[in-house]
Amino acid sequence: MIARGRRVGVALLALLLVAWMSMAVWHWLKPVPVGLDLTGPAHAVGSVEFIADETWVDGDGMRQLDHRIFDVKLALIAQAERLILADFFLFNDFAGNPEGKDMRALSGELATALIQRKQARPELEIVFVTDPINTLYGGVVSDHLEAMRAAGIEVVMTDLGHLRDSNPIWSGLWRLCCRWLGNSPGGRLPNPVGDESVSLRTWLRMANFKANHRKAMVVDQGENWTGLVTSANPHDASSAHGNTALVFSGRAALDLLDSERAILSFSAPGLTLARAEVDAMTEAGDATIRLLTEAAIRDAVVQRLAEAGPGSRVDLAMFYLSHRAIVEGLLAAHQRGARVRVLLDPNEHAFGRQKNGVPNRPVAAELTQAGISVRWCRTTGEQCHSKQLLIRQPGDETVLILGSANYTRRNLDNFNPETNVELTGPGDLTALVNASAWFERRWNNHDQRQHSVDYEQYADERRWRYWQYRVMERTGLSTF
Repeated sequence: MIARGRRVGVALLALLLVAWMSMAVWHWLKPVPVGLDLTGPAHAVGSVEFIADETWVDGDGMRQLDHRIFDVKLALIAQAERLILADFFLFNDFAGNPEGKDMRALSGELATALIQRKQARPELEIVFVTDPINTLYGGVVSDHLEAMRAAGIEVVMTDLGHLRDSNPIWSGLWRLCCRWLGNSPGGRLPNPVGDESVSLRTWLRMANFKANHRKAMVVDQGENWTGLVTSANPHDASSAHGNTALVFSGRAALDLLDSERAILSFSAPGLTLARAEVDAMTEAGDATIRLLTEAAIRDAVVQRLAEAGPGSRVDLAMFYLSHRAIVEGLLAAHQRGARVRVLLDPNEHAFGRQKNGVPNRPVAAELTQAGISVRWCRTTGEQCHSKQLLIRQPGDETVLILGSANYTRRNLDNFNPETNVELTGPGDLTALVNASAWFERRWNNHDQRQHSVDYEQYADERRWRYWQYRVMERTGLSTF
């Protein structure tokens, strides 16, 4: 009887292991939802503007800010008449002190602006898409989201279960054992980002490390449509971060709107957006803009780096850099004779907590050892949160790619929803001139403003750190 019981136990264990691995592999490799991984057509530019949130340290060692992105969002909301669609990853007051120095209650301001516009224009359609992190996956109640719902705003919580699993070792088991438990506010465990206690179910969901990471907005503006794509979250604890954005009008804005229909199709299938059209032909000139989402961002970046050679100038400013295809693309461009400069966040701060520098410091060591110039953002508790690539070719063609996506496996290999745009045009296009000037200020520390420091300040060339990053990147056992 004992031997038979042992055989049954081994068989059950083997069956569980097979089910675990099968679940992990399927949800790691399954097809992405229809409408994701999108490369939009290149449209002639109607209007386009580069804007930035800049943070630096002055000659007295004090942090200073010159931020514009959020105020542009508010201005676009205030004039909308027909539709506002916003998709923002972080929208909460967790882990932040809006009364602290340089901090701003962005989530409350945005909620108030949307509610007030809805009250002023009841016929205005407002759809607000966000990520379950803002309720800790159902573990807490978001007062901002509830107030918006009460005002008649369509609040859509992204259904992450339809997405691929970037952390399959855990997610395969979670889908078998724990997903069915759901979640609800309250509990007895410490809250990772606040004071209100949460349940074990909240922690189990958090370990999946997946998100709708987009940061974009589309609004009507007169007879036209305007899109905003950025790296900036309306998140109180992020209010001192450095970020960049493009604001653009015309058909590319409608591509952005259509890309959001993919999220709505599996997160709010009963919600349909009215079709929108560009009423007037306002696009002309040599510059083009196109929308890129998910893995299409990776493919465009890899292609643009492959085109860089002698006489090309490649400037990358990135919060997280770890994707091997892009690291190798930077190295190859440098070897072909392109001038490559990389400005990275030191991965030192995360909302009041210390980080260990992974992945950026081991990646920076690899780039530096190959001869690429690397500098670190000078941070004082905030993050250097931009995700931007600027490539200037010898013939004056300039390419700017920016948006929500970090250059990591999770952000670029069809796991997280991401939104970027690619602007291509002559180097004297105002938006491209401003993007170039932004990078030069940060690289060279003009006018007694210290934006960046030398590579040596955060250099970490330990081999075990390198392999730690490689394993974390490959397996998904990381937050980057």
